[in-house]
Amino acid sequence: MGKVTGFLEVKRAEAPQMPVQERIQHYRELALPMAPNAVATQASRCMDCGIPFCQNGCPVNNIIPDWNDLVYRDQWKRALGILSSTNNFPEVTGRVCPAPCEAACTLNINDQPVTIKTIEQTIIERGFQEGWVTPQTPTSRTGKRVAIVGSGPAGLSCAQQLARAGHTVSVFEKADRIGGLLRYGIPDFKLEKHILDRRLSQLLAEGVTFHTSVHVGVNLPGADLVRDFDAVVLAGGAEHPRDLPVPGRELEGVHFAMEYLRQQNRRVAGDEVPNQIVATGKHVVVLGGGDTGSDCIGTAIRQGALSVTNFELMPEPPDLENKALTWPLWPNKLRTSSSHAEGAARQFAVVTKGFSGEDGKVKTLHAARLDFRPDETGVVRPVEIPGSEFSVPADLVLLALGYLHPVKQGLLQELGIDLDARGNVKASAPCYVTNHPKVFAAGDMRRGQSLVVWAIREGREAARAVDEFLMGSTNLA
Repeated sequence: MGKVTGFLEVKRAEAPQMPVQERIQHYRELALPMAPNAVATQASRCMDCGIPFCQNGCPVNNIIPDWNDLVYRDQWKRALGILSSTNNFPEVTGRVCPAPCEAACTLNINDQPVTIKTIEQTIIERGFQEGWVTPQTPTSRTGKRVAIVGSGPAGLSCAQQLARAGHTVSVFEKADRIGGLLRYGIPDFKLEKHILDRRLSQLLAEGVTFHTSVHVGVNLPGADLVRDFDAVVLAGGAEHPRDLPVPGRELEGVHFAMEYLRQQNRRVAGDEVPNQIVATGKHVVVLGGGDTGSDCIGTAIRQGALSVTNFELMPEPPDLENKALTWPLWPNKLRTSSSHAEGAARQFAVVTKGFSGEDGKVKTLHAARLDFRPDETGVVRPVEIPGSEFSVPADLVLLALGYLHPVKQGLLQELGIDLDARGNVKASAPCYVTNHPKVFAAGDMRRGQSLVVWAIREGREAARAVDEFLMGSTNLA
């Protein structure tokens, strides 16, 4: 694939980013496009490796070697067709996916992997620019009606697949705009919302109907959907956040991360946000080292925080993974996000002991350092280091500690949906059906907190299961 000797002749190059001092002045995307000829050169590095582990590493099983080869040969439209055959929203994954495909790239054994993510984004952006991305309307309608609850990546990919199969699809979203996590969870400096709106226009043209400000199970009974539709897909996400039950948690200024991020995204969209949580002129502490914590860091820096500190409970990962042991799996290694590079102070192996403040407002975070050592059974566990207690100023604390499971109150309880041991909706792949024969589940609501690309895969597979349920067979991929 690509140029036979490309991987020997060409070094890996990544898409450039705006300089830090420039990008922190606004909320526009910080990544800059790479020239098409440079992208084609990078695509030439894709080697004829025989077994494309990248394809298996990608949750939607993108046919990566094929579109790399086509990009190298300047056949962009054909590359777009292959890319779109497996991924409904490559313009999203090309921006926010951590790229497990690159970790699985054969070149990654002893070199730098192909810049798959950049090539993917460039293909789809070229497609939109050239007018190649058009609505795909079915030649006939089935007369079947499907309701999808939730308009995140799982719900939207499921909706698009089912609409293209000829079903009448209605998407119900509790927020005032469509997009779920893509709309209100991911900051604009990573995903500008006109990118999402562009794709939603395609879904509308394909026949998908959107209903906003409809909270199924609250202001619309779930039983109504089960009664009025031939199938219902639950794609509401895993929205129950992990809390931190320590002294001082009730103080003003300690917030869940998504509450903070959602407000800023609304502000960027032009909404008035009364009593908005802002970091301006404050000492900010972000608890949690994942993507959500990183998004909080970048937002706080743009709001003009006095300082931003990031505490992570786990020990600091190694700078480089042991590829002989980890490849082609996702490795544990130190990753510095664009937001971390903008000025956050990171500390690992830190446990938060509590908060203290004045006049009901948080002012100080109290913590201690951890050591990780095996117990008597050999299991490595965190142990607090005696005398390691310390405190840092904290006017705003953001809890980015992950999510436990979907919210159970309301829809799930109303319909009597069974849950698994982790509190997620019990619906096994590949059928995706719950204990209710007309109700299916996909995305984070079913598998737990995960990646956008996994949500897209689940939405596509759930659509296939629903189509087969309704029609007796399916041609959906």
